[in-house]
Amino acid sequence: MVDASLIIAFLALLTGFTAGAFFALLGVPIPAPPTIAGILGILGIYLGFKTIEYLGIGYDLLGALGL
Repeated sequence: MVDASLIIAFLALLTGFTAGAFFALLGVPIPAPPTIAGILGILGIYLGFKTIEYLGIGYDLLGALGL
């Protein structure tokens, strides 16, 4: 049996592919970084967030602001 998270990841990829194809058909620039450097920047943000989350350190800014 296939894990549900794998199905969700595949559906996300399929949705992104479909949206990208639609943008290309319409001749509209994609709403994403057009270069590998931009994509790696997004990956870096994700990995940095997950690293701090894994280490269990951080500051609850929204809690400090009462939100």
